[in-house]
Amino acid sequence: MVSAVTDGSATITLNEPERRALEGLVANRNTPTKVVWRAKIILATARGLGTMAVCKESGKTKKTVWRWQERYAEEGIEGIKRDKTRPPGTPPLSDEIKAKVLAKTVTETPPGATHWSVRSMAKAMGISHTSVQRIWREAGLKPHLVRTFKISNDPEFEEKVVDVVGLYMNPPDKALVLCVDEKSQIQALDRSQPGLPLKPGRAATMTHDYKRHGTTTLFAALDVRTGLVVGECLPRHRAKEFLRFLRKIDRATKKSLDLHLVLDNYATHKTPQVKAWLAKHPRFHLHFTPTGASWMNLVERFFAEITTKRIRRGVFRSVGELEDAIRCAATIRDYLDQHNADPKPFVWSKSAKAVLAKERRALEQLQSLSCWSQTTESEH
Repeated sequence: MVSAVTDGSATITLNEPERRALEGLVANRNTPTKVVWRAKIILATARGLGTMAVCKESGKTKKTVWRWQERYAEEGIEGIKRDKTRPPGTPPLSDEIKAKVLAKTVTETPPGATHWSVRSMAKAMGISHTSVQRIWREAGLKPHLVRTFKISNDPEFEEKVVDVVGLYMNPPDKALVLCVDEKSQIQALDRSQPGLPLKPGRAATMTHDYKRHGTTTLFAALDVRTGLVVGECLPRHRAKEFLRFLRKIDRATKKSLDLHLVLDNYATHKTPQVKAWLAKHPRFHLHFTPTGASWMNLVERFFAEITTKRIRRGVFRSVGELEDAIRCAATIRDYLDQHNADPKPFVWSKSAKAVLAKERRALEQLQSLSCWSQTTESEH
Protein backbone atom coordinates (compact mmCIF):
# COMPACT_ATOMS: atom_id res chain seq x y z
CA MET A 1 0.00 0.00 0.00
CA VAL A 2 1.29 3.52 -0.86
CA SER A 3 0.18 6.52 1.16
CA ALA A 4 1.39 10.08 0.61
CA VAL A 5 2.82 12.07 3.52
CA THR A 6 3.44 15.76 4.03
CA ASP A 7 7.05 15.89 2.80
CA GLY A 8 6.16 14.31 -0.55
CA SER A 9 7.55 10.87 0.33
CA ALA A 10 5.60 7.61 0.33
CA THR A 11 5.53 4.37 2.26
CA ILE A 12 5.34 0.87 0.85
CA THR A 13 4.96 -2.30 2.88
CA LEU A 14 6.04 -5.54 1.21
CA ASN A 15 5.26 -9.07 2.31
CA GLU A 16 7.95 -11.74 1.92
CA PRO A 17 6.77 -13.14 -1.47
CA GLU A 18 6.61 -9.61 -2.94
CA ARG A 19 10.09 -8.78 -1.67
CA ARG A 20 11.57 -12.00 -3.09
CA ALA A 21 9.88 -11.35 -6.44
CA LEU A 22 11.31 -7.82 -6.66
CA GLU A 23 14.78 -8.94 -5.59
CA GLY A 24 14.57 -11.70 -8.21
CA LEU A 25 13.91 -9.14 -10.92
CA VAL A 26 16.96 -7.15 -9.85
CA ALA A 27 19.22 -10.22 -9.69
CA ASN A 28 18.10 -11.73 -13.01
CA ARG A 29 20.55 -10.77 -15.80
CA ASN A 30 17.76 -11.13 -18.36
CA THR A 31 15.53 -8.51 -16.76
CA PRO A 32 15.27 -5.32 -18.87
CA THR A 33 17.22 -2.42 -17.37
CA LYS A 34 14.16 -0.23 -16.99
CA VAL A 35 12.36 -2.92 -14.96
CA VAL A 36 15.44 -3.32 -12.73
CA TRP A 37 15.55 0.34 -11.68
CA ARG A 38 11.77 0.35 -11.15
CA ALA A 39 12.11 -2.62 -8.81
CA LYS A 40 14.97 -0.87 -7.00
CA ILE A 41 12.74 2.17 -6.45
CA ILE A 42 10.08 -0.01 -4.79
CA LEU A 43 12.62 -1.88 -2.65
CA ALA A 44 14.27 1.36 -1.51
CA THR A 45 10.89 2.84 -0.64
CA ALA A 46 9.99 -0.29 1.33
CA ARG A 47 13.20 0.14 3.35
CA GLY A 48 11.81 3.47 4.57
CA LEU A 49 13.95 5.82 2.46
CA GLY A 50 12.51 9.24 1.70
CA THR A 51 11.87 10.51 -1.82
CA MET A 52 15.19 12.36 -2.15
CA ALA A 53 17.14 9.35 -0.89
CA VAL A 54 15.33 7.08 -3.37
CA CYS A 55 16.09 9.58 -6.17
CA LYS A 56 19.77 9.58 -5.24
CA GLU A 57 19.98 5.78 -5.05
CA SER A 58 18.10 5.15 -8.32
CA GLY A 59 19.39 8.15 -10.28
CA LYS A 60 15.84 9.13 -11.24
CA THR A 61 13.80 12.31 -10.80
CA LYS A 62 11.11 12.82 -8.18
CA LYS A 63 8.33 12.60 -10.76
CA THR A 64 9.68 9.27 -11.99
CA VAL A 65 9.94 7.89 -8.44
CA TRP A 66 6.39 8.99 -7.61
CA ARG A 67 5.03 7.54 -10.87
CA TRP A 68 6.37 4.05 -10.20
CA GLN A 69 5.48 4.11 -6.52
CA GLU A 70 1.91 4.88 -7.54
CA ARG A 71 1.93 2.30 -10.32
CA TYR A 72 3.09 -0.39 -7.89
CA ALA A 73 0.40 0.56 -5.43
CA GLU A 74 -2.29 0.26 -8.12
CA GLU A 75 -1.13 -2.80 -10.06
CA GLY A 76 1.55 -4.53 -8.02
CA ILE A 77 4.61 -6.15 -9.57
CA GLU A 78 2.93 -6.56 -12.96
CA GLY A 79 2.51 -2.80 -13.15
CA ILE A 80 6.25 -2.11 -13.17
CA LYS A 81 6.95 -4.78 -15.80
CA ARG A 82 5.18 -2.96 -18.62
CA ASP A 83 4.74 0.53 -20.01
CA LYS A 84 1.31 2.00 -20.35
CA THR A 85 0.25 2.60 -23.92
CA ARG A 86 0.27 6.27 -24.79
CA PRO A 87 -2.24 7.71 -27.28
CA PRO A 88 -0.49 8.80 -30.50
CA GLY A 89 0.14 12.49 -30.93
CA THR A 90 -1.21 12.34 -34.49
CA PRO A 91 -3.65 9.89 -36.05
CA PRO A 92 -2.03 7.04 -38.03
CA LEU A 93 -1.72 7.40 -41.79
CA SER A 94 -4.54 5.93 -43.81
CA ASP A 95 -3.99 3.00 -46.16
CA GLU A 96 -4.80 5.36 -49.03
CA ILE A 97 -1.89 7.66 -48.17
CA LYS A 98 0.46 4.70 -47.82
CA ALA A 99 -0.62 3.37 -51.22
CA LYS A 100 -0.01 6.78 -52.81
CA VAL A 101 3.50 6.96 -51.33
CA LEU A 102 4.34 3.49 -52.65
CA ALA A 103 2.91 4.22 -56.09
CA LYS A 104 4.74 7.54 -56.33
CA THR A 105 8.01 5.91 -55.26
CA VAL A 106 7.99 3.24 -57.96
CA THR A 107 6.37 5.13 -60.87
CA GLU A 108 7.67 8.70 -60.59
CA THR A 109 10.93 10.56 -59.98
CA PRO A 110 11.33 13.90 -58.21
CA PRO A 111 12.26 17.05 -60.16
CA GLY A 112 16.01 17.27 -60.72
CA ALA A 113 16.82 13.83 -59.30
CA THR A 114 16.94 10.21 -60.41
CA HIS A 115 15.24 8.80 -57.32
CA TRP A 116 13.33 9.82 -54.22
CA SER A 117 14.94 10.59 -50.89
CA VAL A 118 13.06 10.33 -47.60
CA ARG A 119 12.79 14.09 -47.26
CA SER A 120 11.85 14.81 -50.89
CA MET A 121 9.03 12.27 -50.67
CA ALA A 122 7.90 13.66 -47.30
CA LYS A 123 7.75 17.15 -48.80
CA ALA A 124 5.87 15.97 -51.89
CA MET A 125 3.29 14.04 -49.85
CA GLY A 126 3.00 16.49 -46.94
CA ILE A 127 3.86 13.90 -44.29
CA SER A 128 6.78 13.44 -41.91
CA HIS A 129 10.04 11.87 -43.08
CA THR A 130 9.72 9.23 -40.35
CA SER A 131 6.38 8.18 -41.86
CA VAL A 132 8.06 7.78 -45.25
CA GLN A 133 10.83 5.72 -43.65
CA ARG A 134 8.28 3.46 -42.00
CA ILE A 135 6.25 2.97 -45.20
CA TRP A 136 9.35 2.17 -47.25
CA ARG A 137 10.70 -0.17 -44.59
CA GLU A 138 7.43 -2.11 -44.38
CA ALA A 139 7.32 -2.43 -48.19
CA GLY A 140 11.02 -3.30 -48.51
CA LEU A 141 11.71 -0.26 -50.73
CA LYS A 142 15.21 1.27 -50.86
CA PRO A 143 15.23 3.93 -53.61
CA HIS A 144 18.84 4.92 -52.87
CA LEU A 145 20.13 1.45 -53.80
CA VAL A 146 20.53 0.02 -57.28
CA ARG A 147 21.74 -3.45 -58.24
CA THR A 148 23.87 -3.75 -61.35
CA PHE A 149 23.68 -6.69 -63.73
CA LYS A 150 25.14 -7.91 -66.99
CA ILE A 151 23.65 -10.39 -69.42
CA SER A 152 25.99 -12.25 -71.73
CA ASN A 153 25.30 -12.10 -75.46
CA ASP A 154 27.51 -15.10 -76.15
CA PRO A 155 25.69 -17.46 -78.58
CA GLU A 156 27.46 -20.38 -76.86
CA PHE A 157 26.54 -19.20 -73.38
CA GLU A 158 24.79 -22.40 -72.30
CA GLU A 159 27.52 -24.74 -73.57
CA LYS A 160 30.27 -22.71 -71.89
CA VAL A 161 28.41 -22.52 -68.57
CA VAL A 162 27.88 -26.28 -68.53
CA ASP A 163 31.55 -26.83 -69.45
CA VAL A 164 33.04 -24.53 -66.79
CA VAL A 165 30.66 -25.47 -63.98
CA GLY A 166 31.23 -29.13 -64.80
CA LEU A 167 34.98 -28.64 -64.26
CA TYR A 168 34.31 -26.98 -60.90
CA MET A 169 31.80 -29.47 -59.54
CA ASN A 170 33.05 -32.67 -61.17
CA PRO A 171 36.75 -32.23 -62.10
CA PRO A 172 38.34 -34.92 -64.31
CA ASP A 173 40.63 -37.59 -62.87
CA LYS A 174 44.43 -37.28 -63.19
CA ALA A 175 44.13 -33.61 -64.05
CA LEU A 176 44.31 -30.14 -62.51
CA VAL A 177 41.66 -27.49 -63.03
CA LEU A 178 43.36 -24.07 -62.99
CA CYS A 179 41.56 -20.73 -63.13
CA VAL A 180 43.91 -18.40 -65.01
CA ASP A 181 43.75 -14.66 -65.54
CA GLU A 182 45.79 -11.48 -65.29
CA LYS A 183 45.09 -8.53 -63.01
CA SER A 184 46.36 -5.68 -65.13
CA GLN A 185 47.08 -2.04 -64.38
CA ILE A 186 47.84 -2.51 -60.68
CA GLN A 187 49.01 0.97 -59.76
CA ALA A 188 51.95 1.80 -57.51
CA LEU A 189 50.39 4.67 -55.54
CA ASP A 190 52.16 6.82 -52.98
CA ARG A 191 50.14 9.10 -50.72
CA SER A 192 50.84 12.82 -50.78
CA GLN A 193 51.26 12.92 -46.98
CA PRO A 194 51.84 10.30 -44.27
CA GLY A 195 48.69 8.98 -42.63
CA LEU A 196 47.98 8.51 -38.93
CA PRO A 197 48.09 4.97 -37.50
CA LEU A 198 45.15 3.13 -36.00
CA LYS A 199 44.56 3.68 -32.29
CA PRO A 200 41.69 3.16 -29.82
CA GLY A 201 38.87 5.55 -30.62
CA ARG A 202 40.27 6.58 -34.04
CA ALA A 203 40.50 4.90 -37.41
CA ALA A 204 43.72 4.95 -39.39
CA THR A 205 43.89 7.85 -41.86
CA MET A 206 45.08 8.10 -45.46
CA THR A 207 45.12 11.09 -47.80
CA HIS A 208 42.60 11.03 -50.62
CA ASP A 209 45.11 12.27 -53.22
CA TYR A 210 48.09 10.25 -54.37
CA LYS A 211 51.08 10.09 -56.72
CA ARG A 212 51.34 7.45 -59.47
CA HIS A 213 54.61 5.56 -59.89
CA GLY A 214 53.74 3.13 -62.69
CA THR A 215 51.83 -0.14 -63.02
CA THR A 216 52.36 -3.90 -63.08
CA THR A 217 50.32 -6.94 -64.08
CA LEU A 218 49.79 -9.98 -61.88
CA PHE A 219 49.30 -13.29 -63.71
CA ALA A 220 47.77 -15.99 -61.51
CA ALA A 221 46.61 -19.60 -61.83
CA LEU A 222 44.36 -20.85 -59.02
CA ASP A 223 44.10 -24.60 -58.39
CA VAL A 224 40.36 -25.11 -57.87
CA ARG A 225 40.78 -28.23 -55.72
CA THR A 226 43.47 -27.04 -53.29
CA GLY A 227 43.39 -23.25 -53.50
CA LEU A 228 47.11 -23.10 -54.32
CA VAL A 229 48.17 -20.25 -56.61
CA VAL A 230 50.94 -19.97 -59.19
CA GLY A 231 51.65 -16.28 -59.80
CA GLU A 232 54.05 -13.89 -61.48
CA CYS A 233 54.29 -10.10 -61.91
CA LEU A 234 55.09 -8.91 -65.43
CA PRO A 235 55.28 -5.37 -66.83
CA ARG A 236 52.64 -5.88 -69.56
CA HIS A 237 49.89 -8.32 -70.48
CA ARG A 238 50.45 -9.17 -74.13
CA ALA A 239 50.51 -12.62 -75.74
CA LYS A 240 54.27 -12.67 -75.10
CA GLU A 241 53.76 -12.36 -71.34
CA PHE A 242 50.87 -14.83 -71.39
CA LEU A 243 53.08 -17.42 -73.10
CA ARG A 244 55.78 -16.84 -70.51
CA PHE A 245 53.23 -17.53 -67.77
CA LEU A 246 51.99 -20.68 -69.51
CA ARG A 247 55.57 -21.95 -69.51
CA LYS A 248 55.78 -21.23 -65.78
CA ILE A 249 52.59 -23.24 -65.21
CA ASP A 250 54.09 -26.05 -67.28
CA ARG A 251 57.21 -26.09 -65.08
CA ALA A 252 55.28 -25.81 -61.81
CA THR A 253 52.95 -28.78 -62.39
CA LYS A 254 53.51 -32.52 -62.69
CA LYS A 255 54.07 -33.61 -66.29
CA SER A 256 51.80 -36.63 -65.81
CA LEU A 257 48.72 -34.44 -65.20
CA ASP A 258 46.45 -32.90 -67.79
CA LEU A 259 45.80 -29.19 -67.22
CA HIS A 260 42.35 -27.69 -67.75
CA LEU A 261 42.61 -23.90 -67.78
CA VAL A 262 39.53 -21.72 -67.25
CA LEU A 263 40.06 -18.32 -68.90
CA ASP A 264 38.10 -15.32 -70.11
CA ASN A 265 37.90 -14.24 -73.75
CA TYR A 266 40.77 -11.72 -73.70
CA ALA A 267 42.39 -11.53 -77.16
CA THR A 268 45.89 -12.42 -75.92
CA HIS A 269 44.60 -15.85 -74.88
CA LYS A 270 43.75 -16.72 -78.49
CA THR A 271 46.63 -15.41 -80.63
CA PRO A 272 48.31 -17.62 -83.26
CA GLN A 273 51.47 -17.78 -81.13
CA VAL A 274 49.48 -19.09 -78.16
CA LYS A 275 47.63 -21.62 -80.33
CA ALA A 276 50.91 -22.84 -81.81
CA TRP A 277 52.42 -23.32 -78.34
CA LEU A 278 49.33 -25.17 -77.13
CA ALA A 279 49.51 -27.50 -80.14
CA LYS A 280 52.97 -28.56 -78.94
CA HIS A 281 51.75 -29.05 -75.37
CA PRO A 282 48.66 -31.27 -75.66
CA ARG A 283 48.19 -31.64 -71.91
CA PHE A 284 46.90 -28.04 -71.85
CA HIS A 285 43.14 -27.74 -72.44
CA LEU A 286 41.58 -24.26 -72.54
CA HIS A 287 37.98 -23.63 -71.40
CA PHE A 288 36.62 -20.14 -71.98
CA THR A 289 33.97 -18.48 -69.82
CA PRO A 290 31.04 -16.92 -71.73
CA THR A 291 31.57 -13.41 -73.08
CA GLY A 292 30.77 -10.88 -70.36
CA ALA A 293 30.81 -13.55 -67.64
CA SER A 294 34.34 -13.37 -66.27
CA TRP A 295 32.75 -13.61 -62.79
CA MET A 296 32.65 -17.36 -63.43
CA ASN A 297 36.44 -17.46 -63.20
CA LEU A 298 37.27 -18.25 -59.56
CA VAL A 299 40.67 -16.56 -59.75
CA GLU A 300 38.77 -13.26 -59.71
CA ARG A 301 37.94 -14.06 -56.08
CA PHE A 302 41.66 -14.39 -55.35
CA PHE A 303 42.32 -11.04 -57.04
CA ALA A 304 39.67 -9.43 -54.82
CA GLU A 305 41.36 -10.90 -51.75
CA ILE A 306 44.87 -9.70 -52.60
CA THR A 307 43.51 -6.25 -53.47
CA THR A 308 41.79 -5.94 -50.10
CA LYS A 309 44.58 -7.40 -47.99
CA ARG A 310 47.73 -6.12 -49.66
CA ILE A 311 47.22 -3.48 -52.35
CA ARG A 312 44.36 -1.07 -51.66
CA ARG A 313 45.76 0.46 -48.45
CA GLY A 314 49.41 0.07 -49.36
CA VAL A 315 51.89 2.89 -50.04
CA PHE A 316 54.27 2.19 -52.93
CA ARG A 317 56.94 4.59 -54.16
CA SER A 318 57.84 2.49 -57.20
CA VAL A 319 56.66 -0.46 -59.24
CA GLY A 320 59.41 -2.46 -57.54
CA GLU A 321 57.90 -1.75 -54.13
CA LEU A 322 54.45 -2.72 -55.41
CA GLU A 323 55.74 -6.02 -56.80
CA ASP A 324 57.62 -6.64 -53.54
CA ALA A 325 54.35 -6.09 -51.67
CA ILE A 326 52.77 -8.79 -53.81
CA ARG A 327 55.79 -11.09 -53.70
CA CYS A 328 57.30 -10.22 -50.30
CA ALA A 329 54.61 -9.58 -47.75
CA ALA A 330 56.09 -8.65 -44.36
CA THR A 331 59.51 -8.50 -46.18
CA ILE A 332 60.09 -12.15 -45.27
CA ARG A 333 57.85 -14.39 -47.33
CA ASP A 334 56.21 -14.07 -50.65
CA TYR A 335 52.50 -13.13 -50.44
CA LEU A 336 51.76 -16.08 -52.66
CA ASP A 337 53.87 -18.30 -50.41
CA GLN A 338 51.87 -17.05 -47.43
CA HIS A 339 48.66 -17.88 -49.24
CA ASN A 340 49.92 -21.26 -50.38
CA ALA A 341 51.16 -22.18 -46.90
CA ASP A 342 47.53 -22.39 -45.77
CA PRO A 343 45.39 -22.32 -48.93
CA LYS A 344 41.61 -22.13 -48.78
CA PRO A 345 39.86 -23.12 -52.00
CA PHE A 346 36.98 -20.97 -53.23
CA VAL A 347 34.08 -23.41 -53.53
CA TRP A 348 31.70 -23.08 -56.45
CA SER A 349 28.21 -24.06 -55.27
CA LYS A 350 25.75 -23.01 -58.00
CA SER A 351 24.85 -25.65 -60.59
CA ALA A 352 24.84 -24.94 -64.32
CA LYS A 353 21.07 -25.38 -64.28
CA ALA A 354 20.69 -22.64 -61.64
CA VAL A 355 22.99 -20.25 -63.55
CA LEU A 356 21.07 -20.78 -66.79
CA ALA A 357 17.71 -20.38 -65.05
CA LYS A 358 18.80 -17.04 -63.58
CA GLU A 359 19.98 -15.88 -66.99
CA ARG A 360 16.62 -16.81 -68.55
CA ARG A 361 14.71 -14.94 -65.83
CA ALA A 362 16.81 -11.84 -66.45
CA LEU A 363 16.16 -12.02 -70.19
CA GLU A 364 12.42 -12.45 -69.62
CA GLN A 365 12.33 -9.45 -67.29
CA LEU A 366 14.21 -7.32 -69.81
CA GLN A 367 11.86 -8.36 -72.61
CA SER A 368 8.76 -7.60 -70.52
CA LEU A 369 10.23 -4.23 -69.54
CA SER A 370 10.97 -3.46 -73.20
CA CYS A 371 7.39 -4.33 -74.20
CA TRP A 372 5.98 -2.19 -71.38
CA SER A 373 8.21 0.74 -72.41
CA GLN A 374 7.09 0.47 -76.07
CA THR A 375 3.42 0.33 -75.03
CA THR A 376 3.83 3.42 -72.85
CA GLU A 377 5.52 5.36 -75.64
CA SER A 378 2.78 4.46 -78.14
CA GLU A 379 0.09 5.64 -75.71
CA HIS A 380 1.77 9.02 -75.46
